Amino acid sequence: MDLALAEARMAGARGEVPVGAVLVLNGEVVASAGNRTRERNDVTAHAEIEAIREGCRIIGDERLPGADLYVTLEPCTMCAAAISFARLRRLYYGAEDPKGGGVDNGVRFFSQPTCHHAPEVYSGFSAQAATDILKQFFAEKR
Repeated sequence: MDLALAEARMAGARGEVPVGAVLVLNGEVVASAGNRTRERNDVTAHAEIEAIREGCRIIGDERLPGADLYVTLEPCTMCAAAISFARLRRLYYGAEDPKGGGVDNGVRFFSQPTCHHAPEVYSGFSAQAATDILKQFFAEKR
């Protein structure tokens, strides 16, 4: 999660909402990313999707069974769907997102009967650090 937090800080320094993600397979970091939506003018360039895209490119497959994703903020519904479609094994996330989350808040994507694959989900990892990064970023924007 420390690497995901570092990615979040770098995203914030670029003016992006500070969210970071790290993809791990067989105990090795395969990919890491931070949000790049503003930089790329791409609403889908969330940290989770960027890490999944890079992991798929490196592995050479559209699916990543056995891989785990560490994210600083609860994924939104779009990212939860990507996590499901990539067949990730586990999701670890830091801060909950009552307003925009799609895992334990909002639509609770993995609990829906239409969800084809649900990873194991673990929340609260470095939650305070992730929350602090987000709060500081938005405080500076105001």
